[in-house]
Amino acid sequence: MQLKKLGNSPLKISAMGLGCMGMSEFYGPQQEEESISTIHRALDLGINFLDTADVYGRGANEELVGLALKGRRDQVVLATKFGNVRDAVGGFVGINGRPQYVRQACEMSLRRLQVETIDLYYQHRVDPTVPIEETVGAMSRLVEEGKVRFLGLSEAAPATLRRACAVHPISALQTEYSLWSRDPEEELLPVCKELGITFVAYSPLGRGFLTGRFKRFEDLGPDDWRRHSPRFQGENFDRNLELVRRVEQIAEKKGCKPSQLALAWVMAQNDGIIPIPGTANRAHLEVNVDALQLELTPQDLERLNEAAPQGAAAGDRYVEAGMKFVNG
Repeated sequence: MQLKKLGNSPLKISAMGLGCMGMSEFYGPQQEEESISTIHRALDLGINFLDTADVYGRGANEELVGLALKGRRDQVVLATKFGNVRDAVGGFVGINGRPQYVRQACEMSLRRLQVETIDLYYQHRVDPTVPIEETVGAMSRLVEEGKVRFLGLSEAAPATLRRACAVHPISALQTEYSLWSRDPEEELLPVCKELGITFVAYSPLGRGFLTGRFKRFEDLGPDDWRRHSPRFQGENFDRNLELVRRVEQIAEKKGCKPSQLALAWVMAQNDGIIPIPGTANRAHLEVNVDALQLELTPQDLERLNEAAPQGAAAGDRYVEAGMKFVNG
């Protein structure tokens, strides 16, 4: 497994991480035993970068990850996030970046994860009512106390990122990035490179769409969050399916799976990008990891850029309310 330096830190993280969100919520029924086995298999394959958040399963995902890491904590660079607040029945309440809440959220995450220190602590979404300097200032005090080692932001705008860095070094920026979500190329990727920040690409497989798994809307289970995603609905679904078919054709000629092609494309864009494809299935994990061995030629990249140019995906990444809190 190739290791890369986590921006503005001495930590070495695997060239591909593992997103754990779907193990606890959003993408259908959960299977705890298989999820834990998937985490263990990831560690065995050399993946040492695990990503979770307090909002996933309202804390259940952190508890699951903590359980899986029993006896193996020293093998992992553990990342979690705070800031998205939900009520007792799972409804989204809002964003909270107030200093008092930062400390409270961290303490709760530490308990659920059953660890003494979080390696990388992100603000999950930027709170528009709290200056980023105040939020990052509170996060930096957690570093001083040894509760957190390094800091990150998620879905933050370039200007916000610069202001945050003026308070405390930021090691990672996490934002959606894939063949159908290429907006970061305009400003975020250049700013991260300039500031020495690792870019962590979540949903590098387009929430599973780029795997070719979904051919009809009905392929999504009744409790699958993607049913409510604009990109999976109506005419958007059909238009995005055409994009996937173009990727599938290139993958067939390349002799690989479309998911592997999509992951290899993300990693080929910039040496400072770490994709964190999510899965709760060992077989899918192994397919993803094999993408690390896939070498793309300039011709491959040109064909993919033609098949999925910037702005090619139909529909917003989130519903209107969710889009208000991206690029904050």
